[in-house]
Amino acid sequence: MLPEQRKRTIVALVTEHDGCSVAELADELDFSKATVRRDLRELENESLIERSHGGALPATTVGREQPYSQREVQQLDAKVAIAERAAGEIQAGQVVFFDSGTTTIEVAKRVPESVVTVTNSPVIALELDGTDCEVKLTGGSLRHSSRALVGPSAESFMDRVNFDLLFLGTNGLDSQGLMTPDEDEARMKSLMVERATRVIAVTDATKFGERSFVRFADLDEIDRLVTNGTPPGGIRDACESAGVSVIEVAA
Repeated sequence: MLPEQRKRTIVALVTEHDGCSVAELADELDFSKATVRRDLRELENESLIERSHGGALPATTVGREQPYSQREVQQLDAKVAIAERAAGEIQAGQVVFFDSGTTTIEVAKRVPESVVTVTNSPVIALELDGTDCEVKLTGGSLRHSSRALVGPSAESFMDRVNFDLLFLGTNGLDSQGLMTPDEDEARMKSLMVERATRVIAVTDATKFGERSFVRFADLDEIDRLVTNGTPPGGIRDACESAGVSVIEVAA
């Protein structure tokens, strides 16, 4: 196993198990404890994990966002299952916006032909470049932690356009709505919702009940939620009251 692959695996294991000891990681990876400790130091320097006594914890707080490179290895099977179901909502000839995110990019990988695609993610734009779809970028300033374009230029683009369908990501979802750690991203997401005829939120079940810094959409602004698990009672009841159609997929 190459060092970069080993470190990605460490991040995934620490996140999946909500923390791991050095001994557990060494046994799982079949590497020495010294190698694991060195990897943990490097991952902590990159803000991909947080060191704890004898091991590591996921790097998650209300005010701090996990880096894109950490999130893209988490819950991948669930994200693929969500994306396969969500992509079925796309119809030929539509203008479809893909919000930046590690679940929305999985939807973009499954986009059919004869669709105009728009995104605030250079990563998604490059993914779509290999298709027959027309691809448009919002422009703006790049947020490195989320690979999203934000700021006045991106917001100005949003003021001039409309979309048939939006695939929307979120860092947290509760009975009140959807949240993200960053104010600039929150403004962009709010504009996406405002400009879309139909809004489909795509998120894995680990986001249920998670709190983040800024709320960018209420539940009644969402048409459909595609996820891999049953929302907790309060969220499920709130979705029903808000008229949100919840689609659960098996990962």
